[in-house]
Amino acid sequence: MSPVSNEQSEITRTERGLTISGTRITIYDVIDHLVAGRPPQLILNWLPLTEEQLEVALSYIEANRAEVEAEYQEVLKTAAVAQQYWEARNRERFAQIDRMPPKFGQEALWEKLQAQKAKHTVE
Repeated sequence: MSPVSNEQSEITRTERGLTISGTRITIYDVIDHLVAGRPPQLILNWLPLTEEQLEVALSYIEANRAEVEAEYQEVLKTAAVAQQYWEARNRERFAQIDRMPPKFGQEALWEKLQAQKAKHTVE
């Protein structure tokens, strides 16, 4: 996959992956919108790109479909693993927070909150 150049806009490989030059937006961001079924005009509303930059990205995706799709699948797998990790870590942290005693002087407020939670779980 070689960079596609259209005067000022091109696709380059950075530590983030295939990136639209002059931005932090990757090809994978554009693909996410395409997979969601958004037309190019709507993508321009969601991503801070010029029409030229979006056209270069779409052309690059089309010209290198197999390689870009394989790389996109790897990006999705990596993102899913990261999401699972952080969800588990947040569950652990929220459980720790739930086990903590109320702060000094807030015992009455804590009891009122627990009563409200119990009331809502019964209903």
